Amino acid sequence: MLRKIYHKNMGSSESPWLKSLFHFSFANYHNPNNINFGVLRVVNDDLVSSDTGFDMHPHRDMEIITYVLDGELTHEDNMGNRNTISRGHVQYMSAGTGIYHSEHNLGKDVLRLLQIWIFPDKKDHKPNYGDFKIDEKDRKNKWFHMVSAKNGEAPIQINQDANFYVIELDKDKETEFLMGSDRQAYIVQIEGSSEVNDINLSERDAMEVVEENLKIKALENIHLLVIEMKKA
Repeated sequence: MLRKIYHKNMGSSESPWLKSLFHFSFANYHNPNNINFGVLRVVNDDLVSSDTGFDMHPHRDMEIITYVLDGELTHEDNMGNRNTISRGHVQYMSAGTGIYHSEHNLGKDVLRLLQIWIFPDKKDHKPNYGDFKIDEKDRKNKWFHMVSAKNGEAPIQINQDANFYVIELDKDKETEFLMGSDRQAYIVQIEGSSEVNDINLSERDAMEVVEENLKIKALENIHLLVIEMKKA
């Protein structure tokens, strides 16, 4: 089963410094029929203006993954971590029993990022932070496994049975994504346009997939994210 989600039908918010697309209910966008997809709770596609950002604020009991697409993101938290990351960099924060952090664009260009929240496997994990820079060659025309469960194969590991894969596929190239039984996935068309099982996805569209293998063709150069998890 596949269900295409047009970006124009997503929730949105716009201020002088921040433009956001909300894939699921968040902030001023509330849809009781669109709260989560399995353990996936939030996918926010944010554009953050230069010299602005999110001041120190709290989280708890959530696995938070941030994938930077353009510009620079400066993270700081109450565990003593401070880091600036850029395109191709993935950042992980397990909020657990509670954490405070800030996120700012201190660079000169607009920052684009995906912030993704995953429900943890249990409450009250010890807070944790990590990040990893993906070399462009490692995601060029092949899948890169960037997030997995604990003791998995990915460089970023979270407290949940979920996997993140990313690919940058050249125009007219094709690839497959094989779905196991009792598994589902959420696809984000980050850049470009593609054909997924004969369904066209444009930039910033998304798709829900349940127990169905995927055949993907790049209609132009594309950047694609797949979040795979146990079927709800």
